[in-house]
Amino acid sequence: MSRPTSRRSLQGLLLAALLTVATAACSGSDRSASADCPKDTPSCRTSASSTASSATPSAEIGDPTGTPATASPPPSSASAAASAKPSAKQSGTGTPAARTGCSSPGACGFPDARTTGPRTRLTPKKTGYKTIRTDGTVIRGQDITGALDIYANNVTIIDTRITSDSWWGVNLRPGFSGLRVLHSTITAVPGTGPDNGGVDYAVSNMGGSSVEVGWCDISVFGDALSMGQGNIHDNYVHDIEPFVNLGGEWQHTNAVISGGGNTGHLLIRHNTLLNETSLKQGASGSIGLFADVGVVRNVTVDDNWIAGGAYALYGGSTGATGIRVTDNIFSTEFHPASGGYGVVAHWNEKGAGNVWRNNRLSDGRLVTPEPAS
Repeated sequence: MSRPTSRRSLQGLLLAALLTVATAACSGSDRSASADCPKDTPSCRTSASSTASSATPSAEIGDPTGTPATASPPPSSASAAASAKPSAKQSGTGTPAARTGCSSPGACGFPDARTTGPRTRLTPKKTGYKTIRTDGTVIRGQDITGALDIYANNVTIIDTRITSDSWWGVNLRPGFSGLRVLHSTITAVPGTGPDNGGVDYAVSNMGGSSVEVGWCDISVFGDALSMGQGNIHDNYVHDIEPFVNLGGEWQHTNAVISGGGNTGHLLIRHNTLLNETSLKQGASGSIGLFADVGVVRNVTVDDNWIAGGAYALYGGSTGATGIRVTDNIFSTEFHPASGGYGVVAHWNEKGAGNVWRNNRLSDGRLVTPEPAS
């Protein structure tokens, strides 16, 4: 006859089983959700379609709920911004020379659909065009159909999906600061936007303060991320949507665009930035640093997977200073030279503080920039 198991023994077995499950949930090899897993890193995450419930109740749009513990610290300095990046270098995958020949960005440790986007169950919410005017608003766990126009400070959008049919998904107005868009999916509905059917920007920064965009899955915009200063890190930008704008011309498309005249620092680090737009449909750059409204200055482009555009990178042109382009992979997945016409154009080689170092094509070849014309 078998010996009956005591109540205490059953409790011990149950506790051991629970500890095993919790440990597996937070291991590097299991990406399932756990209440004990950190909420501000790509680890222990679920996919964008996860059915796991959120540990924190979703905030209603417009409700001030304070600064979330899960938000990354504001990029008040280059060192602070750098600390927010779980880069391939920090995770031990090495320099770009050791990360070439990959079949996809994810295979080289760069962001993709698995490591970006919401980590919690989302609640559908049709807002249409919505203004946010309350400081400290937190928008979490929402599946929003509409667009958010921010007239407030320290607004955080986290673990949210936005499907826009407006000019943008999220826009920060001049005079306001502290916007963070984290672990979210921002997309659009082709043919429904106000720019002759096009939707221009996923995240737009109209002001002079820094905006943080991190761990986001962004697609179907003409110019996905538009800002002169900010901290753009760990994002997956893809499927840029070409369209003929209200002026009757093909919209010039970019994964990241800056028009110059910036007063702060723009950090573009550890992103996957893809611009598949054909040259006949308005392709501009994967990263476009243009002197449209003023001199381009103080931009760091580091440790990104970059592909597509007419040129993969527009470097700021004459007068650009403080432009650091380091340790990037320029992928040839769309064009043999990464961009349709080449890797880089309008690079100001003699500009003060401009650095071009250890940038390679995806086959390992070092890239030498063309001087500004």
